[in-house]
Amino acid sequence: MLELFLNKPKQMELRSMEALPALKDDEVKIRLVYGGICGSDLSVFLGKLTHASYPLRPGHELLGHIIEAGKNVPYELGTRIIVQPNSYCGECVNCLNGQTNICPEKKSLGVTVNGGFSEQFIISSKYVMPVPDDLPDERAVLVEPFAVIVHAFKKVHITKGTTVAVLGCGNEGMLAVALAHYLGADVTAMDINPIKLELIKTLGDIRVIHPDELKGETFDIVVEAAGAQSAFENGLRLVRPGGQMILIGLTPEATIPVIRVVRSEITLYGSIIYNIPDDFQHAMEYLRDTNFNVQPIVSKIIPFTDYKHAFEDALSGNYGKVLLDFKKNPV
Repeated sequence: MLELFLNKPKQMELRSMEALPALKDDEVKIRLVYGGICGSDLSVFLGKLTHASYPLRPGHELLGHIIEAGKNVPYELGTRIIVQPNSYCGECVNCLNGQTNICPEKKSLGVTVNGGFSEQFIISSKYVMPVPDDLPDERAVLVEPFAVIVHAFKKVHITKGTTVAVLGCGNEGMLAVALAHYLGADVTAMDINPIKLELIKTLGDIRVIHPDELKGETFDIVVEAAGAQSAFENGLRLVRPGGQMILIGLTPEATIPVIRVVRSEITLYGSIIYNIPDDFQHAMEYLRDTNFNVQPIVSKIIPFTDYKHAFEDALSGNYGKVLLDFKKNPV
């Protein structure tokens, strides 16, 4: 069996795995189908996440099948599953309040512990969820990243005619544009990359624009998905009085004009990952609707053995989601 392994930033290799241990009673062994490359994977690869641990196996957007199960696992062999890649203790105040996403004991696959970019891996059944039969693989693999947007959008009310601006059209930004459009909003997508803006147009009747071209306009809701200081500061200027801003991008720091936030009664929402199982379930409900257009978001599917090509494409910023295909080398 093979796995991708990151010895240190920018030094990834394809190597043979050590034999997997015997399963614990609550664990499952997964044969991977697809693994999605996301922004945090790229940040770990580049060494830009200060809390990442090396060496480690990357990967957290994972779709596969159960091929072995411990005696206390409630799923049958062959069940198609997605992985919830963030652990939680279940006992702290946050967990007991349903906020597993901010558990202080949280560990993240592919960031602080070994991820799932391997032909087979073992995980507690607590962190897997069955996929409905009518949800194709290419949409099912989007459940984890899309749950981030589902969780964020629960903080605001978006309906027909709501004006929404999305700053940054990476994977999460594209998913935010797709969901806001699906909910009936008048969406303006902004990015500095014209290739990304052309890709956004394939999601529907969506206005696209370079951030510098927007003058004097404000929006009911602004979604900051770029994770850059300039995007945050520009986005705050775009919120109408009484409006709301959702912060998804991990901007290290920025200047906040507090007096404008106060006088205009602007509400800022920080949003990190998702809560389990609700946000995953709601994400799957959206994705099961064939009228919800997310097909253009998956730009490339590349055999995992060609991982160098896949990561180069993802790092270029010129594509939507790049998937690693683990079916090309059947175990």
